[in-house]
Amino acid sequence: MSNESFPFKIGNFKCMAVSDGTHTYTPPTFPPPATFLFGNAPKGLLEEVLREHNLQPERWVEWVSPYICLLIDTGKHRVLVDTGADGLGPKTGKLIQNLNAEGITPEDIDTVILTHGHPDHIGGNTVEGGEPAFPNARFVMWKDEWDFWTSERAELELDEHVREVLLKFARKNLPPIQGQLDLIHHETEILPGIQAVAASGHTPGHMALAISSGGKQLLYISDAALHPIHLEQPEWYAAVDCAPEQVVATRRRLLNRATAENALVLAFHFPFPGLGHVIQKGERRQWQPIETLD
Repeated sequence: MSNESFPFKIGNFKCMAVSDGTHTYTPPTFPPPATFLFGNAPKGLLEEVLREHNLQPERWVEWVSPYICLLIDTGKHRVLVDTGADGLGPKTGKLIQNLNAEGITPEDIDTVILTHGHPDHIGGNTVEGGEPAFPNARFVMWKDEWDFWTSERAELELDEHVREVLLKFARKNLPPIQGQLDLIHHETEILPGIQAVAASGHTPGHMALAISSGGKQLLYISDAALHPIHLEQPEWYAAVDCAPEQVVATRRRLLNRATAENALVLAFHFPFPGLGHVIQKGERRQWQPIETLD
């Protein structure tokens, strides 16, 4: 299996998980991974769960996270979900070259859906000169999210240790797309078969997507869960979740939906290609990655 792109189908929609690269979360820039991802987890239980996932708590000093964007070809539209983290680190910013390798140019994209305003989801909005990277695209974002990043709220409410880098990316990558932007206020169909799903908590206007075609379902949960352990322990939240109680409620709602609909799920930070199912195992849920061929 390629680590750059993974094609699959949802009914009549041709889809592709496309890598923007990876980023390493490690001290001193970030807390240790267990603290960063599961900040409120009870220590004893956390260590037990980590070992179940073949992670040694005292040796887990870095988390290498994939960044996985989604391309949807509906037959009438070519839709890109999130634009990656160009400029964030040495191994990010590979989205466009990976699209090009599949014969898709930025000009081919007519809709870009931004699930939220963090650097790894908007970093590819613009090119070096500051112009939109997808010149023919309509950009779509939740209004609460846009308002947060383009007002004084972000500067006032963000934690000091992340404020500078988050604001830098927002100021570079959001204003240039304003002329191509549609803001949505509530759950709505962005395009036929692509539904915006309210998923606040990680950020004020964080958005998931429900994609349906030919009786098949895909739930793009973006950052509602950052690690497969979040499915088993949905009450554990990350240092970057701005409203922990909302994150937990949102996560439970999305997991309920995924199991009820037997939907394929795509999670932006899960091991590439980020695709799998949420299955019930006893009283807990568990991540079941799709089977892929090397």
